[in-house]
Amino acid sequence: MVFYRKDWARIIRALVGVARTRRVETSTERLAMLLIVATIPVGLTGLALERTFRTLFAKPLAAAVFLTLNGLILLAGERLRRRSERQATAAALPGGPGAALATDTRTAGAANRKLETLSHREAGVIGLFQTLALFAGISRSGITMVGGLLRGLDHEDAAKFSFLLATPVILAAGVLKLPSLAGPAGAHIHGQVIVGLCTAAVAAYVAVRFPSRWFTTRTLTPFAVYCLLAGAASAVHFA
Repeated sequence: MVFYRKDWARIIRALVGVARTRRVETSTERLAMLLIVATIPVGLTGLALERTFRTLFAKPLAAAVFLTLNGLILLAGERLRRRSERQATAAALPGGPGAALATDTRTAGAANRKLETLSHREAGVIGLFQTLALFAGISRSGITMVGGLLRGLDHEDAAKFSFLLATPVILAAGVLKLPSLAGPAGAHIHGQVIVGLCTAAVAAYVAVRFPSRWFTTRTLTPFAVYCLLAGAASAVHFA
């Protein structure tokens, strides 16, 4: 929220404008509506199945397996993105078959699409990708970035949409769990919670700031390799 504070200020103003006029007119208002649509799948799934996911799959070996799978998904996303770019470039060549198709922003392979050109359906699909992050070991930002890349966003816009999309869900989860601190579960650990909160806040800021700059020119491949190596090593250790 701190890193994207200017974006969130514009998005909140846009939501107020949409609520008042009942119309979506600007690109920021459209982005705000896309974020709402994309948040619905994981919100509903989390409320209905969060405990199931946590009790069945939040085990070390399961997390290691899903971390390895996460690496494969990131690699597959990069490969499909490159193939789509090549197809879009070939189709756009003068006289090439499908040249008209290459200008259609609804085409998944269309290069350098802007966030606001996504349809509500496409935003919902990216939101469905985010539900996979309920499995321990699956990267929320990585999996939603892959969803964005497959819809033709570049790495920078896919990363931005991913981080913006994560904010409402993480905020809602925090608010949902906050009351437990006032009960027996939070007894005698408030100091530890505050230290953990501050540490997590700093780590989260760095974890958003670094990739946001990284993805202006680079890809998911190094993160995929890390997930594969760490996941495989952890699976061997916990097996």
